[in-house]
Amino acid sequence: MFIIIGYAVVFGSVFGVFVAHGGNIHVLMEALPFEMATIGGAAVGAFVVNNQPKVLKGTLTALPKLFKGSQYTKARYMELLAMLYEILQKARKEGLMAIEADVEEPEKSELFKKFPTVGSDHHVLEFTTDYLRMMVSGNLNAHEIEALMDSEIETHHQEAHGPVAALTRLAGALPAFGIVAAVLGVVNTMGNVGQPPAVLGAMIASALVGTFLGIFLAYAVAEPLAGLLEQRNEDASKELVCIKSTLLASMQGYNPATAIEFGRKVLFSDVRPSFIELESHVKGKKQA
Repeated sequence: MFIIIGYAVVFGSVFGVFVAHGGNIHVLMEALPFEMATIGGAAVGAFVVNNQPKVLKGTLTALPKLFKGSQYTKARYMELLAMLYEILQKARKEGLMAIEADVEEPEKSELFKKFPTVGSDHHVLEFTTDYLRMMVSGNLNAHEIEALMDSEIETHHQEAHGPVAALTRLAGALPAFGIVAAVLGVVNTMGNVGQPPAVLGAMIASALVGTFLGIFLAYAVAEPLAGLLEQRNEDASKELVCIKSTLLASMQGYNPATAIEFGRKVLFSDVRPSFIELESHVKGKKQA
C-alpha cells in the first residue's frame, strides 16, 4: 500500500507539475514508447548479463513481495517465541531426547503444527531444527554453535543482498542508458537537419525524453525498490538472530521463560512485544 501511495506522489508531482506549468504531455507520450524500448531493453539485457541466474531468480521472486505488507509483525514474533518456549519447555521437562522426533520430522510434529505461520516457514523451521538437533546430540558447546549460527546468518544475509546489489547497479546504469537514447535521438535529428524548425524541435524534445526517463527510472523506481528490499532483508535476518539468542540462552542454562526474553530483547522496537504481552500470549498457547 505504501509503495503505491509513494509512486502516486512521485508520478503526480513530476507529471502533474509538468502539465500544470504548461508542458505538453503529448510530446512525452509520443516519445515514451520508443525511448522506453531503448532504455528498458538495454537495461534488461545488461541486468541479465550482470547477474547470475540465482540472483535473477531471487530478484524476480522478491519484487512482487515488496508490494505486500511486511510479514515480520509483532504477532509473528510472538508466535515464534511461543513456539520456541514450548520446544524448550518440553526439552526441559522430558529431556532433550523428547524433542528428537519433532526435530527430525517437523512437518509431522504436532508441536510445530500449533504454530502455522512460523511453523510452515522453511527458513525458520530449518534454522531452528538444525540447531536443536545439535543440542540433542550434545557434541558442540554454546560458543561453537554461536559461531556457526553467526556464519549461517551472514551467509543468509549475503544471499539476500544479491538482488539488492543488482537493483542498485541497475539504478546506477539507467541514467547512462537514458543518455544513450538521447544521443541516438540527436543523431537522428542531425540526419534530418533540413526539416522545418517545428519538426526538428519535436525531434530534439523526443531525444531529451530519453535523458529524463533514464534519470526518472533510476531514482524514482529502481533505487527506492532496492532500499526497501534491503530493509526487508534486515527484518528477515533479525528473525534468525531472535532464534539464535533464544537457543543460546537455553544452552547456557536459562529456563525457557528467560530464554525467550533474550530473544524478545533483540527485536526491533516497532515489532517487539512487551514482557506482559509475550507472557500472556505464551500462557494462552500453553493452555490451548
